[in-house]
Amino acid sequence: MCIAVFVWQAHPLYPFLLLLNRDEYHNRPTKPVSWWEGCEILGGRDEVAGGTWLACTREGKFAFVTNVLESRTLPEARSRGDLPVRFLESKKSPKEFAEEVMKEADQYNGFNLILADISAKTMIYISNRPKGELISIKEVSPGIHVLTNAKLDSPWHKALRLHRNFNELFGIYGEDEIPLNELVEELMKDTVKADRNRLPNICSPDWEIHLSSIFVQVDTPLGCYGTRSTIAISVKASGEVSFYEKYIENESWKEHTVTYQIKKVIKKLI
Repeated sequence: MCIAVFVWQAHPLYPFLLLLNRDEYHNRPTKPVSWWEGCEILGGRDEVAGGTWLACTREGKFAFVTNVLESRTLPEARSRGDLPVRFLESKKSPKEFAEEVMKEADQYNGFNLILADISAKTMIYISNRPKGELISIKEVSPGIHVLTNAKLDSPWHKALRLHRNFNELFGIYGEDEIPLNELVEELMKDTVKADRNRLPNICSPDWEIHLSSIFVQVDTPLGCYGTRSTIAISVKASGEVSFYEKYIENESWKEHTVTYQIKKVIKKLI
């Protein structure tokens, strides 16, 4: 499970700014954000399946994926974490890659996938759920969006809460520079849960209650499950990228920032 809030092509300094919480079992082997050996991908890495939940490249391509909350999943399905990697390794545009994914979408459990090319000012959303419905490719409009474990901008409690809080804080900074670590502390540690009458009623109510906050933490028979990393990314109109991560390692929180310059010259992003 994950939740992300992002602003796309709607700020004079930042054509793209994103905050994302990754929820997973704390004991699942994971590498923190770094440049991957042998390629120009920057992101965290799941050491079990080898994929990622969020990554980017020096050419200005970004991709992130969230699971769709479902009562049943297929254990033999392909890893959803491969989708961002494949896009970033390809030469395809976001729309071209989304069209490729459409042809094989039934091989995956439920996913939401965002594909972006900053230099081309293009962002695409694709999902293979609800099951049985026609898969569509949607161009993401300028503005603030929230993606959790349902459709983009679905009115779940945590999505509405994060959108509202982000919008308010975003307004305070106005057109000034925005400190990513402050956004993380103010927005992504929120543990307020939904009322039971506002749950999506997909899985057991007790499990959905645990998942209904922006920051998740719950003890299970398989170990602690919840928010184990938060990522904040800002892309300036100059092409400067700041990739901040706060993550759990050996049961303690650590943080680091990676910065780089998009290779292509960006002109008039806003």
